[in-house]
Amino acid sequence: MIFRPATTSDLDRILPLIVTDAAGGMTADTYTARLAAGEYRPDWTWLAEDTPGGAPLALAVWWGDPHEGLPGALDGVFVAASVRSAGKRTDLAAELLAAAHAAYAGAGASAAPEYHLSLPGDWRERPDTAKAVAWRREAARRAGLPVVLERLRYEWTPRTPLPEPTGRLLFTAEPDDEVFVDLFRRVLTDTLDTASRKEAESIGAEAQARGDVAFYRDTMPGDRSWWRVARTPGGEPVGFGLPSRNNAFPVVGYLGVLPGHRGRGYGQEILAEITRILVAETDPEKVRADTDLSNTPMAAAFERVGYRNDARRLVLSAH
Repeated sequence: MIFRPATTSDLDRILPLIVTDAAGGMTADTYTARLAAGEYRPDWTWLAEDTPGGAPLALAVWWGDPHEGLPGALDGVFVAASVRSAGKRTDLAAELLAAAHAAYAGAGASAAPEYHLSLPGDWRERPDTAKAVAWRREAARRAGLPVVLERLRYEWTPRTPLPEPTGRLLFTAEPDDEVFVDLFRRVLTDTLDTASRKEAESIGAEAQARGDVAFYRDTMPGDRSWWRVARTPGGEPVGFGLPSRNNAFPVVGYLGVLPGHRGRGYGQEILAEITRILVAETDPEKVRADTDLSNTPMAAAFERVGYRNDARRLVLSAH
């Protein structure tokens, strides 16, 4: 079996493999559009074929920032319909992912990119979806992505009225990045955000905070001027909110409430302010956000502000 990155001449051979199933999460049109935008690349698209130039038997597609040298996430894994056995499908996908992961590690990746699967909220109750997830999850596990995190995806539309400000918090712009570094560092204490907590445990709270500020400032397309610090009328910092956007939609980038101020409904008020800023700055058709399945206080805040859970995201990672 041959496992290799694609070339531009492979496009007509790649597209027939992108057949949307219950967990595929991609279409041929999506692939070609993101390829044109530089978010997908031939060298981030890997094929499995039994003979050189033969019909591809499997396909894996990674997404990344057009300005980066390595991909950021695995977006889709597909196996040809001719591979009927679930066991063979899993084996083939696992070998393909392992080959690509080894190549990325050789190019300097510190860990295999996470695999993100976008799923309906009731995916476990849908037999076809559960099966489509199962073989992909097992293949990813064998290829070095054993850790599973489930996240709730939320969506708000302008048809839903926002709560009026209560006056308990004042929101101010803050141009000094060091202020946000300090706030990010402080909210890591007892955070329910799994990714932030694990990363801080690995590299330290200070490095994690600086990395978060750099990510939202330099990588996300949202405007830095949208960021707000939330304070009491007396001037005491309570938390902060980072309205942002990705390449498709305005998003609730990040919000945090400082220890000692949690449990008072401040998260809901910061979320409402983030949404008001996005409405004023982007005139959105919708605003998207997500949170860990286990972060029940944040999920409750989304519900109270008028966000609705419309899907889930399964994140498979190395650590």
